[in-house]
Amino acid sequence: MKLLSILRRDERGATVVETAFALPILIILIWMIAQLGLAFRAMAGIQHALGEGARLATIYPRPTNTAIKDKINSKVYGITPGTFTVVEPVEGAGFVTLQVDYTQPTSLLLLPGPTIKVTREKVVWVAD
Repeated sequence: MKLLSILRRDERGATVVETAFALPILIILIWMIAQLGLAFRAMAGIQHALGEGARLATIYPRPTNTAIKDKINSKVYGITPGTFTVVEPVEGAGFVTLQVDYTQPTSLLLLPGPTIKVTREKVVWVAD
């Protein structure tokens, strides 16, 4: 009986056990925040590249679609863990629609995470 009461009062090692439960969750949470940061960095690079392509599309005489796509591809940054594709510009009556697609797989260290898929587009009014 006396041994049982001693064991109930003895709290040595409780911190180690609590840390063993909390540490994996904390590490996964920090890893998820880093993955989200990579996605935000990619979105900033995509928006920048799309804006540069839109600026190029507005000049007169209008550049070719290949030149616009090359400009977007050359100005994009921060897309390292994902795949980035520029869709062929769609021409309309006095405007051009520029579109890019981005896909980034994520991981939760030991498990696969969700795949982030984003499409951004800009409609640019062009001079005739």
